[in-house]
Amino acid sequence: MTSPITLEDSDQDVAPALHPAAVLSTDAEALQAAHVLADAAQAEVILRDRERRLPWELVERFTASGLGSIAVPRAFGGPQLSYVTIAEVFRIISAVDPALGQIPQNQFGLLGLLQAGANPEQQQRLFASVLAGWRIGNGGPERGSKHTLDIQARLVKRDGRWLFSGEKFYSTGALFAHWIASKALDEQGRPWLALIQRGRAGLRIVNDWSGFGQRTTASGTVLLNEVEVDENNLIPLWPLADKPSIQGAFSQLIQAAIDLGIADGALRDTLAFVRHKARPWIDAKVEQAGDDPYVIADVGRLQVELHAAEALLHKAGRVLDEVAASAIIADAAARASIAVAEAKALTTEVSLQASEKLLELAGSRATLAEFGLDRHWRNARTHTLHDPVRWKYHAVGAWHLNQRHPARHSWI
Repeated sequence: MTSPITLEDSDQDVAPALHPAAVLSTDAEALQAAHVLADAAQAEVILRDRERRLPWELVERFTASGLGSIAVPRAFGGPQLSYVTIAEVFRIISAVDPALGQIPQNQFGLLGLLQAGANPEQQQRLFASVLAGWRIGNGGPERGSKHTLDIQARLVKRDGRWLFSGEKFYSTGALFAHWIASKALDEQGRPWLALIQRGRAGLRIVNDWSGFGQRTTASGTVLLNEVEVDENNLIPLWPLADKPSIQGAFSQLIQAAIDLGIADGALRDTLAFVRHKARPWIDAKVEQAGDDPYVIADVGRLQVELHAAEALLHKAGRVLDEVAASAIIADAAARASIAVAEAKALTTEVSLQASEKLLELAGSRATLAEFGLDRHWRNARTHTLHDPVRWKYHAVGAWHLNQRHPARHSWI
């Protein structure tokens, strides 16, 4: 495949090459494609993490397989696969390489935002681009802001041209994308989502992500200096404040699926290492580490918690499928958010527990760099920091105790 040009090569932003993409038809096809990609991702996953090698070829395979468009609505030519299947696709991939799972994460959240807020012409055109293989990256939140909804970027109209200026960070997927989706305030203080084509003058994408986990997501900086945005690629966001949707729940469902995948991968490596490499503790008086009764109990506990998290994730996907099947009212949107919050709370905890227990049960040998087992905990700790799980419990409690609807944004 054509090698992409990045800002290490040039100050002029250049879009990745566009390659044909399949359009999948069924849930079974999507799950099969995810397994094929996960098998390919297994090769050199430790080396990619250690050397921060960006998975360009794997991202291209993800898109070419048709996985990038499985959430596109049927009304616009897409397969609109079930939310249960979409979550499972992300779990399968993330069980091998959660950085690869995270790269398209924002694309799916943005597809949900387009479905909630774009007009029919915009939906038709932008969904068609995704079906054709265009990737959407995130011009993310802003460093130095009070919180993730504090927007300093500005959108102004000058001489009939819309110009976007700002600095974004945590921009997962941007380096790999053909569209950059980013938020700014207009001169009246109203929020807009801008879809910006790569290669526009004034746009720069910097691969300066230095996080200790999820190292190959390229979740770095997007610089925008009076970048021109086509007017028909501007989507007003302020009307969504009063419009019930499952956009936030959908975004969080994928986050939870990635965390569950991390837990899956960590437990899988725990079992393999304990069986074949770990030494038994002297007081256990057994020949193999796998016969240590305390190790057995810990593995059993982890397996139960993993299955519980998996069940909650599947339940959340089914709730989203049910809610999306008809006009979305406030109570239904809240029910979807709470179902996903319950899953997210447990997938967060089990991903951290499984990756921590891996090192404890495998023993000191497991810390050797050649095995790369520390990546599971680093990835879990990094990805689960997207939004605090303590607020998930608060939202769940407020719903069940006081029938209070959760907030409307992308983090619940």
